[in-house]
Amino acid sequence: MLLGKFMQYEVNTPDQYIKCLDDDWRKSVLNQIRTIILDHAPELEEHIKYKMLGYGLNDGSDNVFHLNAQKQHVGLYVGDISKIDPAGELTANLDVGKGCLRFKKSTKLDSAKLTEFITKTISMWRNNQDIGC
Repeated sequence: MLLGKFMQYEVNTPDQYIKCLDDDWRKSVLNQIRTIILDHAPELEEHIKYKMLGYGLNDGSDNVFHLNAQKQHVGLYVGDISKIDPAGELTANLDVGKGCLRFKKSTKLDSAKLTEFITKTISMWRNNQDIGC
């Protein structure tokens, strides 16, 4: 069930979240990002937190990522992007906020350095480096 104007879903599991998404570009982009996260960090548990997908340990107490399909973009949320990519080399040509990467319909995931960004974030997290806001 969709809630409010910000595309929030009242769901309890990641499978329910995916099933609630419209079959459009956002679902495709979200699933591509989701696959990169799960392939590179199999120890992370996927769950629902803050009405979006969360990736961390202990059912969300130690989240590394959040992932959400909004009306105009798919958001990948991390703590502080400038701690992960201070020179902006991995996030060049992406719509970047302090703690999120926004993927719009026109974003070309193939040309983005998304896999490198995600693997660097995971490596920093595994080495207990500060990636938080």
